[in-house]
Amino acid sequence: MTSDDGGLAGYRAGLYVEMERRGAWPEDSPWLRDAFAVLPRDRFAPDRLWRWDGRSYVPIDRAEDRDRWAAELYSGVDAPAVTQLTGGLPSSSLSAPSVVADMLDSLRVEPGHRVWDIGTGQGWTAALSAWRAGPGRVVTTEVDEHLAAFARARLADAGLDVEAAAGDGTGGGVPGGGPVDRLHAAYAVETVPWSWVAAVRPGGRIVHPWGRLGYVALTVADDGAAAHGWVHGLAQFMGDRTGPAQPGTGPAAYAQVRGDAEPETRRALDRDPAGLEDWHLRFALRVAVPEAVLFIEQRADGPAALVHDGDRSWAEIRPGTDGRPLLLQGGPRRLGDELLAAWSQWEDLGRPELYDYGITVTPDSQWAWQGAPDTGPRWPIGSPQPAAR
Repeated sequence: MTSDDGGLAGYRAGLYVEMERRGAWPEDSPWLRDAFAVLPRDRFAPDRLWRWDGRSYVPIDRAEDRDRWAAELYSGVDAPAVTQLTGGLPSSSLSAPSVVADMLDSLRVEPGHRVWDIGTGQGWTAALSAWRAGPGRVVTTEVDEHLAAFARARLADAGLDVEAAAGDGTGGGVPGGGPVDRLHAAYAVETVPWSWVAAVRPGGRIVHPWGRLGYVALTVADDGAAAHGWVHGLAQFMGDRTGPAQPGTGPAAYAQVRGDAEPETRRALDRDPAGLEDWHLRFALRVAVPEAVLFIEQRADGPAALVHDGDRSWAEIRPGTDGRPLLLQGGPRRLGDELLAAWSQWEDLGRPELYDYGITVTPDSQWAWQGAPDTGPRWPIGSPQPAAR
């Protein structure tokens, strides 16, 4: 870096201090501190960022307001920076610094490893991986040709020897051919493409965001016939652009599914919807009822849980006038009943944390499990069936 950093040194320093205060620097990967310092996120940020103002995304241009642009880019350790819109919605971002650090720690990159980074975006995670792995050891794939060109230029400007290719990382292969030692994906998939497992050496690692919530670190089995791994953290990533569209989140998406429909069933509950603010429970529900999108809306009389499946089914758990919560639901599925059953199952399992869950991937099937891959309860991925015990 040069001494002429455009006044960004203070923002960088503030981020690093907050990472330290929060304990967000992984103890097992001290190299990340140096990599973040040498390759700060502003070196990979475009000159226009986007901020939600409560109604729509508005641009923040570096040339017009450098300090506002920098403040948006460095707004917090858990805050992503939106870098691209498509159809008025975010389609690319610089991921939150804490999540980037944690996922790269989970990847366990070592010098000399060959790394396939999928979903290049602006190229920051590929750059950090290259700083660790070494020159010519990282290849990265981006489906958006404009983003691939942008990242290629930023990586070259940083003096890094990284191959940045435009292409489909979900359905395509490793640029230059495989196998690789590590695979890092920066967009969410519900099911892991078997091509990813086949591209990684036995004993290698795959770190990827899983659907709408969480990220997983898989290890490829010694015979290459499967991959297993634990959930490593919470995060929400943009979905695979080449796959099925993911249902929207938030009250607007719920309203779109429900419309003006009146409840088809209504009953009082003994459960407080505030319990759904527990992220460990939220993750368990995500595993057991993967189609359900849950949003907590804070109201004057207390929190309400709004649930939909992106199609026609919806449910609402809200405070009642007599002090007992109410469950309202409609559509072909009884989503509220499914969530309540999964809630009870989570309690029967001893209220496990999200880190007690994992995933197994084989050529023919995939499933989530809790406690142990072979003996714990399991849930088929992509199926609404209840857990097999």
